[in-house]
Amino acid sequence: MISPFFQSPAAEVRPTGTVSSCSGKKLSRTSIVVFRERDVDVDFRRGVTLEGITQQNDVDLVQESVSLIEYAARLKNFRSTQRQECYSLVRRLKILVPFYDEIRLFGACIPPNSVAALSKLKKVLCLAKKLLKTCSDGSKIFLALETEAMMVKFNAVYENLCQVLDEMPYDEINVSVEVKEQVSFLFLFLFFKACSNAIGMLKIRQVELMVTQLRRGKRRKHSQDMELAVDLMVISSKTNERTADIAVIERLAKKLDLHTVEDFKKETIALRILAEERGQTSECVVQAIEILDKFKRILGLEVTNIFKEPVKPKMLEKSQSLVIPHEFLCPITLEVMRDPVIIASGQTFERESIQKWFDSNNRTCPKTRETLAHLSLAPNHALKNLITQWSEKNNYKHPTTEDLQSPQGTCVKEEEISSLVEELCSPELDVQLRAVKDIRMLTKEQPESRVLFANCRAIPALVKLLSYPNPKIQEHAVTSLLNLSIEDTNKKLIAQERAIPIIIGVLRNGSMESRENSAAALFSLSMLDENKVTIALSEGIPALVELLKSGSVRGKKDAVTALFNLCLNQANKARAIDAGIVPPLQLLVKDKRIGMVDEALSMFLLLATHPQGRYEIGKLPFIGMLVDVIRDGTPKNKECAASVLLELSLNNSCHILAALQFGVYEHLVEMSQTGTNRAQRKANAIFQLMRTSDQLP
Repeated sequence: MISPFFQSPAAEVRPTGTVSSCSGKKLSRTSIVVFRERDVDVDFRRGVTLEGITQQNDVDLVQESVSLIEYAARLKNFRSTQRQECYSLVRRLKILVPFYDEIRLFGACIPPNSVAALSKLKKVLCLAKKLLKTCSDGSKIFLALETEAMMVKFNAVYENLCQVLDEMPYDEINVSVEVKEQVSFLFLFLFFKACSNAIGMLKIRQVELMVTQLRRGKRRKHSQDMELAVDLMVISSKTNERTADIAVIERLAKKLDLHTVEDFKKETIALRILAEERGQTSECVVQAIEILDKFKRILGLEVTNIFKEPVKPKMLEKSQSLVIPHEFLCPITLEVMRDPVIIASGQTFERESIQKWFDSNNRTCPKTRETLAHLSLAPNHALKNLITQWSEKNNYKHPTTEDLQSPQGTCVKEEEISSLVEELCSPELDVQLRAVKDIRMLTKEQPESRVLFANCRAIPALVKLLSYPNPKIQEHAVTSLLNLSIEDTNKKLIAQERAIPIIIGVLRNGSMESRENSAAALFSLSMLDENKVTIALSEGIPALVELLKSGSVRGKKDAVTALFNLCLNQANKARAIDAGIVPPLQLLVKDKRIGMVDEALSMFLLLATHPQGRYEIGKLPFIGMLVDVIRDGTPKNKECAASVLLELSLNNSCHILAALQFGVYEHLVEMSQTGTNRAQRKANAIFQLMRTSDQLP
């Protein structure tokens, strides 16, 4: 069987009452004895008994189970990191509805064994409901950090649902052949979902297609997980934020659907609830709050102690006794609107706020996230009149211009932008230098200017400056392109101007700061898949590996981050290995003073998913190094090292043998007890691999 679900002797149920026989008795018309779980959390993977199920009369077990499925189907707004798994699970649960309907509508007889089996199935549905609700209401940042742990929980639901369906006494339940076939197909899906390597000799066409879909989905999910991993690796860095890191923070905020003040308000509340459950000082809570604060700083929001400050808009704090109608607040700024306008989705926003949203090349509604048919703005006169009447009645005054001014100062004017772009082409060197320096500053401090500079044709002019012999002009130009590349549309424009080969030239031959910012620019540009290929074909990977070898600490960090992102492309992994990436990564693992052990091990983990990467790593005394990190590293170091060891050993158990010779066993035992949550899972997975390996004594 797939899991030890309900198989232990303790799982045997001996009810205190009796269940009526099926002679002439129908479930929908008769009070029967059923088994009901206690209102406690259930951990199926640790061996569960049915002691929590007790008799209760007049309970429609089938209806309660259907209600659980219907509740799950009504859930929405699943977090982006688990959305695909949530919808997949909901679809599978819905397949059970016809099964329950036939039992209920046709008045099927339910013997005692079947009642017990249906009770077990209901228990699994309760677990599925709780998991789906967490993915609907939980902290977006926490669920991103715990992506792997959440997948373990989804797999637990699939395994135990598979187990219950396998044990269901279908012969005792009077349902149609068609419904039995549907449930049987669901069982097959769950079986392969839980045990993708247990395909056996089945040749059913539907099963073959199902397995193909599962494998394809697994590869796609792996790519998404690795991209999320590189974002979290960069954003969790303790070094000061710079423009390249800001690009990652903005990308991650978009991935997690954290766009508006209202989004951050909800996320703050979710983190407070999480802290109540796990404690304010727990590892996951502290890390999630640190990332939330970084998001707020980048977006110009006030960073406060979420456990002390009230979660409400700043402008509302000025008039706490005044109750402001929710309809009067702009969904973006959460401030009372002066000039409300209606957009194509039918939602109303403050004109200035929604115009800025559109100017940043967004074509969706900030509230509903739907794509808009047009970007026209229609004044909402009725709402404006209501706001005016309410303001006069309650003596409410709108904030002054100074209150609304951004932390960076007043916005740059379009005329100034056009003038600066013209000065880039000036024959006077001093004028060019001043202009490109100002563009670098403005594109860093004022995000809204990035689109405006691109519209004024700044990108072609900056690309030309990359070839100037003046090192300062070159440095400011490549850094300005880095800042502009944070905007997704600008990534394409920069590539279309054939800037990537020139940036790689600066990476090879420029000053150290120019090389660092060139690597950061390549990292930002590589967020588009087509640019990953262009950078690789332009020999960008060998240039980055060279910076990894000989650059400053800042340069090494920029290089390894860019290489990680590039190597999300499978072909680029081989290119990086051919360029000699393995030896400098090994040096980073050895030299803990540089502070890049986690980054290097994360890169090794990515390379270990490629056959050539495993071969190159196997040439080095790498296993002993991993054991040293597992023994003496920081908790995060140990977690990363265990992940690499597990990935290597899944493909070749000889690595486990070598690690055992270096004395890894006792360190893994300690890690499984005191390590981070992820480290404990990796340690236990390695132990499981040891138990199942044929090559181990």
